[in-house]
Amino acid sequence: MSPHDLTSPQRRAFLRRSGQLALTGTALPFALNLAAMGEAAAFNAPSNDYKALVCVFLFGGNDYANTLIPYDDTNYNLYSAIRGGGTGQTAGGIALAKSALAGTLLSPLAAPTDSQGQTGRQFALNPAMTGLANLFNVERKMAVQLNVGPLVKPLTRAQYNDPNRALYPRPPQLFSHNDQQSIWQSSSPEGSTVGWGGNMGDLVLGNSLNTSSVFTCMSVSGNAVFLSGDTALQYQVSTSGAIKIKPATNTTVYGHASVATAINNLLRENRVHKLENEYNAVTKRALDAEAAIAAAVPASEDATVFQNIGFPTDSLGNQLKMVARLIKGRSTLGARRQVFFVSMGGFDLHDNLMRDHGGLLGRVSAAMTAFYNATVELGVANQVTSFTASDFGRTLASNGDGSDHGWGSHHFVVGGAVNGGRFYGEAPPINVTDGSGSPRVYSAAEQWHVGQGRLLPRTSVDQYAATLAKWFGVTDTEMPQVLANINNFGTPASRADYPWDMGFMA
Repeated sequence: MSPHDLTSPQRRAFLRRSGQLALTGTALPFALNLAAMGEAAAFNAPSNDYKALVCVFLFGGNDYANTLIPYDDTNYNLYSAIRGGGTGQTAGGIALAKSALAGTLLSPLAAPTDSQGQTGRQFALNPAMTGLANLFNVERKMAVQLNVGPLVKPLTRAQYNDPNRALYPRPPQLFSHNDQQSIWQSSSPEGSTVGWGGNMGDLVLGNSLNTSSVFTCMSVSGNAVFLSGDTALQYQVSTSGAIKIKPATNTTVYGHASVATAINNLLRENRVHKLENEYNAVTKRALDAEAAIAAAVPASEDATVFQNIGFPTDSLGNQLKMVARLIKGRSTLGARRQVFFVSMGGFDLHDNLMRDHGGLLGRVSAAMTAFYNATVELGVANQVTSFTASDFGRTLASNGDGSDHGWGSHHFVVGGAVNGGRFYGEAPPINVTDGSGSPRVYSAAEQWHVGQGRLLPRTSVDQYAATLAKWFGVTDTEMPQVLANINNFGTPASRADYPWDMGFMA
């Protein structure tokens, strides 16, 4: 499909996005990738299906090494020594005791692929992540994507250090919180104003699967750059439902129902002045959307819906519960393709890693497990896929009480259509050594980090996104239009070791 095959709004969005990518020359981030996949899916989807993607963003940069912990003796001992636990397999420094990991030891259907050809690699989840461990080991509905992060093209450590950035490009502003959050959510570092969700919304206006474009890109976590577009805006809801324009809908604001009715009418009527009329048009759209949300997720069901699921009552649990309620009300909203954003903060653990990290991961595990169970109850488990993302991973090396900013990390994909119970990508070596000689020569084990155990991604976000895109309905022919850097990987680049499809989706 070429830009000329698109309707005018689609063509403008396509050309704008292409122009942005040409100017930036940077890695197309995960978020923008998914926006474009919505465009292709809109042309390929059957008329009676529903699919949703749910991004669970972990703000602050999640510590990968205490999320997915080496369990086999050889690699556990390396992990423990690097993190200050010594060689006794007991807790110390920022290393977890091996005995604490038995309950979350993962039993994959196939052994993980190891970048050094090791056999017998084993991993356990953080002891607090019992729910996701069960989804991996028993339900087989959770997969682990190893060492994923932004890449422009495949990169070795020597190439990363090469000053010729034109020949060996890397994503901009690595290790910066705000920039890397934006890189994952849009095509640019901090300051980007358009992201993947908004681009999807732009395309929905021209050729939609949804009755209303308003409910295509929905955040339950406040403003998110990847849900902003040229003509489509992200629709934000709270964990209680629509965010109301109180004077027009709440009779207690001015003390009488007739006042609210009058204000409502004033905000809906046509005006002669163009700015006034546009203001009223925007307000009317907001009031109509509020009414639609109220019908789709009535307040009366809040205490009773999914009462047997056991959603956690913390922020992430409440956000995912609202997503489940919105999916339940998808017919009322006229939605057949949706992308949601939820988030949780607190992962920037330079200090107090051992005190705080397990509790955070326990909340993630409980909320994502409850959300999967809710999709089962709704009968849409095969049509809803949730996945984690974060600013970056962190250092394997300890800074004394925590870990510092990194790059690649491990992420989780959950859903009925997930080829679960498996690891995807390559398990990185447990290593923090820094090469030798001048110029430096790196051993095989030193190739896949860029200092202090900061993982050099072995899977790009383009590959991660392409795997989801294929499930969402994008064909191989369309894939280069969806993912600007995808031809730097896989068959077009003669890089079979960086495939387009990682295999974690059915």
